[in-house]
Amino acid sequence: MKLNEGIIGHTYRVESVSVNETITRRLEALGVNNMTPVILLNKKGSGSVIFKVRGTRLAVGKRISDGIEVSEMEVQNHG
Repeated sequence: MKLNEGIIGHTYRVESVSVNETITRRLEALGVNNMTPVILLNKKGSGSVIFKVRGTRLAVGKRISDGIEVSEMEVQNHG
């Protein structure tokens, strides 16, 4: 699913990033890489999202959030 299709408060794993090469490299420099967990903090009807990756909050618009493919991470039960 695309990052902007996620549910606020859920943790997702980045599966792929496919935007233009410059933006992809910038996102990777910020820690948005394959297999990295991200937490969806907020999203707007326009498709823009705010998410947390490696302790940093990032805000991206619809074009970028459409290019970030994620999958839901399984909830770990400790107990």
